[in-house]
Amino acid sequence: MTFNYTLPLRVLQALFAIIVLGCSAWIVSLYDVPGARAPSSISFLLFTSIWTLLALIYLIVAPARFPQYAHKFGILGVEAVTMLFWFAGFIAAAVWIDNWGSCFGRGCRTAQAAVVFGAFEWLLFTATTVMAALHVWRTRNTQNKNMDPNMAVHNTV
Repeated sequence: MTFNYTLPLRVLQALFAIIVLGCSAWIVSLYDVPGARAPSSISFLLFTSIWTLLALIYLIVAPARFPQYAHKFGILGVEAVTMLFWFAGFIAAAVWIDNWGSCFGRGCRTAQAAVVFGAFEWLLFTATTVMAALHVWRTRNTQNKNMDPNMAVHNTV
């Protein structure tokens, strides 16, 4: 019996995405007054959180229930795009916090938490993207179009 290391990574990815979703949604709600507009970097983190939850549905469900849609390049593409979104999102939000001036209050602390969890989310997606890229590299001269069975979140029988 082998240890399925992808399921704990996917659970952490989902948990961190939900945390960033809550933090960034709360910050955006602070700007719900006439004439105010939420910072685009925080709105991008909100989008990235939602994108991640949708991507995780694909990354978990497609290999388990619809293997014909779990093409190795599709998996790699979703992983890579999500990783890039998190990198851009947490960097942009960190720059916004730095330019905000003196950081005080719950809004600032919440934004800092969103940036920290966004950075951890980027690291997690970097790890899974590297695993997907290694599988594509290992199977480059074969007709294998399937995803790496080691990255499945379920046990294959």
